[in-house]
Amino acid sequence: MTLPIRITPSILAADFARLGQEVRDVTEAGADWIHLDVMDGHFVPNISFGPDVIKSLRPHTKAFFDCHLMIAPADPYLEAFAKAGCDSITVHAEAGPHLHRSLQTIRSLGKKVGVTLNPATPLSVLENVLDDVDLILIMSVNPGFGGQKLIPAMVDKIKAAKALIGSRPIELQVDGGITVETIGAATIAGANVFVAGSAVFQGNSVESYCQRISALRSAATA
Repeated sequence: MTLPIRITPSILAADFARLGQEVRDVTEAGADWIHLDVMDGHFVPNISFGPDVIKSLRPHTKAFFDCHLMIAPADPYLEAFAKAGCDSITVHAEAGPHLHRSLQTIRSLGKKVGVTLNPATPLSVLENVLDDVDLILIMSVNPGFGGQKLIPAMVDKIKAAKALIGSRPIELQVDGGITVETIGAATIAGANVFVAGSAVFQGNSVESYCQRISALRSAATA
């Protein structure tokens, strides 16, 4: 199944002093989704923001809110992020002992369901949950910091994940080191959703963001 290419800027790289405007600008510039990287300072080294910030951003755009929870445990907070206005919620397979329960909870909240794998986590952990997810996120860097370079071995992992998905209508997302130089290889490997932070949020204007998003989309579809 061929799914559309989606460019999803991560607001982690945005100007937090003008976050509402940044979300409006990047949506106007052609972003398909808005990626929300939630970090807890425990599961990953940094702390970013929580459901209250997402709730405050929701009135600024009708864009799809793609929430990536880098927190452990995640289960106690799923309802709060759902109520904050997230359209999809993605949890890490490594974040808790009961992945299937986490995914079922997200589904019961009426949200799209995603699961993330860190670079060192094997794809085999997904085998028994494939029919319960709408999105698989392959981390192409170790999570916790923006601006890292894509780990080359993750291209083969993306390809293997695409083969595991088969004909299922599951979005295959990549996060980490996505630039105009790396997005093509990830697309060829089978990914269709691309998280980009520092590759988009430069220039602080709709025009700059539009140019960068267009360049990423062109490189992905070339």
